[in-house]
Amino acid sequence: MTFAFERSHNIIIDAPAKAVFDYVTNPQSWPEWLAASHHIDSENRPLDTGEVFSEKWHIRSGEVSLNWIVRACVSPKLWIVQAETDFMGPIVIQYTCEEAEGRTTFTRTVRNPARPKPPTDDQLTRIDDEAAIGLKNIKANVEKRILKS
Repeated sequence: MTFAFERSHNIIIDAPAKAVFDYVTNPQSWPEWLAASHHIDSENRPLDTGEVFSEKWHIRSGEVSLNWIVRACVSPKLWIVQAETDFMGPIVIQYTCEEAEGRTTFTRTVRNPARPKPPTDDQLTRIDDEAAIGLKNIKANVEKRILKS
């Protein structure tokens, strides 16, 4: 038996959608804002549908290597990547950017469609806490780049 899991988090960023999208869809940026991500093997640019990259992730039990494929890319609105894992089944991450009046609502959704067991309350708290930090880092980094340009 498996369990489907989905969690979304969003933030409003004072920047055009294209600036946000180009930043988050370049996996080389991930270690700048995502605490678990510490090494990326990819081109240093936004990735498009069908492209692949590798990530090394720190988790409580040690290091995990993830191999991602970009499943969908509709710049600057939608980006979906997927990794297959032995420990959690597929991981699907979706980014959406919705621009209004020069500001962008960035949403990051994580799905585990076939998780071996549901997350504990402690895991949900950690997921939410890490997401809040990551989104604040994205906001700060993108807004700083906009000010410099």
